[in-house]
This record gives sequence, C-alpha cells and structure tokens, in this order.
Amino acid sequence: MEERIVSSQVREEDQELEYSLRPRKINEYIGQNKVKENLLVFIEAAKGRSESLDHVLLFGPPGLGKTTLAGIIANEMGVSIRITSGPAIERPGDLAAILTNLGQGDVLFIDEIHRLNRSVEEVLYPAMEDYALDIIIGKGPSARSLRIDLPRFTLIGAT
Repeated sequence: MEERIVSSQVREEDQELEYSLRPRKINEYIGQNKVKENLLVFIEAAKGRSESLDHVLLFGPPGLGKTTLAGIIANEMGVSIRITSGPAIERPGDLAAILTNLGQGDVLFIDEIHRLNRSVEEVLYPAMEDYALDIIIGKGPSARSLRIDLPRFTLIGAT
C-alpha cells in the first residue's frame, strides 16, 4: 500500500518539532506583557520560598497560547508538566491516578477545565486546598475513609 503524505495521525517527529518551536522562557513569549510581568513576580517569589507556585487560571479564546504559557511556567519553575483536558477526566479515579503520579512541585495543566464532571470537581477542590485525596473504601456501614497525601503541585486550568 502506498504511504500517504497526509494523515489524521500525528507523527512523533512532527510532535517533537512542534514542541521544540514553542517558547520555553517567559521572555521568549510574545505579547501579554502585563501577564508576563505578574507571572515572573509569582514565579520568583515561589522559587525564593522553595514552594510550588499557587494555582493559576488562564482564560481566553482558542489559539492564544494558554497551553504554551503553562509549559513556560513549568519550565521556569524547573518542574515537569502533565497535560490533560477536562473531558478526558471522566471519573474521580481518573483524576486520582493523575494526581498520585505527580512529583513535588509539578504542574498539572487541565485544558477546558470548565468541562470537568461535578464528581471530579468534588475530588479536585480538596486536593488543591489540602494536597490530599480522601478515598471512600467499601459501602454502607463498613465503608471507611482513606486519606492519601499528595505532593504539593500547581494546577493550571484553562478555559
């Protein structure tokens, strides 16, 4: 069969090229000067305290660089980033799996965060505030709660 030049599949080398062309530092990001100034202050303050950055909400129309900016924040903080989207996190267990695999200070970027299921939101909010997951094991009178401590992380939501 003949190899097609055009395909719906993303090739790995194309993905790598796309990411290599994205800015990695705030000073390489074009536009949004006020946002960049504020972010630099927040990032330097967090690094000076040796803490993770506070959670961030980015909003705006598609194509303005919210995902790129999240990657820049992670890079400036010197941590890893995990990228997902609201619709991809269908159940609280999906979110728990992501959160328990984050490292200290890592960034979790959730695109379309406004599309999270309510049951997932109910798990996310205490995780953001307390850096812990409360899991209910069992049903009825024998049910018990198990608390799982999470590393301090930065949630960046985009909508």
